[in-house]
Amino acid sequence: MSKVYSELDLTPNWEEYSAYAEHYQVVPVMVELLADTLTPITLYQYLALDKGISFLLESAPGNEKTARFSFIGYDPFKVVTGRNLEVVSSQLFNLKGPPVAGLPFYGGAVGYFSYGLVYKLENLRSCRHAREDEELFRLMFPEKVLVFDHRYHTLKIVINTLPQKEGEKAAYLRAQDSIKEIIGKLTNLTTSENWALTGKPERSSCNATMTKRDFCTMVEKAKDYIKAGDIFQVVLSQRFSFPSLEAPFNIYRRLRRLNPSPYMFFLDFGELKLIGASPEMLVRMEGGIVETRPIAGTRPRTGQQEEDLRLARELLADEKERAEHLMLVDLGRNDLGKVCRPGSVKVTEFFKVEEFSHVMHIVSTVQGEVERKFNPVDVLKAVFPAGTVSGAPKIRAMEIIDELEPVPRGPYAGAVGYISFTGEMNTCITIRTLWVKDEMVYFQAGAGIVWDSDPEREYQETINKARAMAEAVTGTAEFCFNGGINK
Repeated sequence: MSKVYSELDLTPNWEEYSAYAEHYQVVPVMVELLADTLTPITLYQYLALDKGISFLLESAPGNEKTARFSFIGYDPFKVVTGRNLEVVSSQLFNLKGPPVAGLPFYGGAVGYFSYGLVYKLENLRSCRHAREDEELFRLMFPEKVLVFDHRYHTLKIVINTLPQKEGEKAAYLRAQDSIKEIIGKLTNLTTSENWALTGKPERSSCNATMTKRDFCTMVEKAKDYIKAGDIFQVVLSQRFSFPSLEAPFNIYRRLRRLNPSPYMFFLDFGELKLIGASPEMLVRMEGGIVETRPIAGTRPRTGQQEEDLRLARELLADEKERAEHLMLVDLGRNDLGKVCRPGSVKVTEFFKVEEFSHVMHIVSTVQGEVERKFNPVDVLKAVFPAGTVSGAPKIRAMEIIDELEPVPRGPYAGAVGYISFTGEMNTCITIRTLWVKDEMVYFQAGAGIVWDSDPEREYQETINKARAMAEAVTGTAEFCFNGGINK
């Protein structure tokens, strides 16, 4: 059999593939190419953009641990939606694949989990926004995956096969044909392709779920709960929406330029598209180690080394920022403790200032050894939702969010990422994220409310956080409300 496939340097070879097929339901077949003249944006536009259901996962340059790889996936052999997470666990249990050295992801479940999962995971006293008809997750299982390695400037073309379903020989031969087809398309890709973003999109007015007065009233009510001892902090948000005929992928391209982040994604589910540039991990599971990295505390970056050092010292000395961050670290430890081996949960980085493209944050890292009886979905349930988008204590904060916010959160404050065929996971918090449906663009922004919060400043914080998303849609950072401009 090996002679039949000698035209391409496939991994695994036929003998290895046949051995894998005896033990795994999914077996990847791949080839590696030099890709020093290509970019993930170009590849996605050329190979996947018009394929219907597809995804692009990227990271802004910087930390190689988070930014080494970009992933493109399309032609899913399965799309799973619903409300019961056990369906996800079952699908992944029946779709196991072999580990590939040096490759964190070659396929699996890719998509999003809505904030509304909290009503399934916790017994909240206030369930005003629980919706029995709400889709709580949507995940695609791609057949074709492109892995872009930014360190070595290589591209792995991966075809995920199902040998037990279609037969080993047929599956391996079809994978070879698919790889040949993709290589042929890349050979025809030339620099004459014109995907330049020219001009600005048509400007439109923004709709918000509440007025400034309404938001400030909501903050005052939250402060009453804090003063009464119900909570220490709660994250309150508001939603914005724009009518837009702009191509969603153009919105993504603007957002990644305006707000480069560790977790940048474009999820195309046909009638629904999620576009995001999230700065914050929710949870990562790799090699039996589970990790979360709470972020709280922010200062701008100036580009001047001495001034940035001064701002970093100021940030670390800010008692309010330190108290909020410590609270989130404790939440992270408690959440991981639900699924980790007793005594294994450690804070491995504590109060570290981490620089992003435009801002710096206080970041800590909490890790633990996951108990063998727990799978990635169990880990996700243990940490969902993040304390940075709910509050503390988490359950009471979520009840207050349900009571005070005027609309269900939808995708906002949930999770986006992947769970691999090898049982590993990487997810971010769904913030700095837009979703597009029926020629409308929606996004949400929140602020952490504590006992001495100034309502007007908290309102302005939501506006500031929303600016990059608004500019990605409209081409301007100005907000137009009913003909007036809020700068």
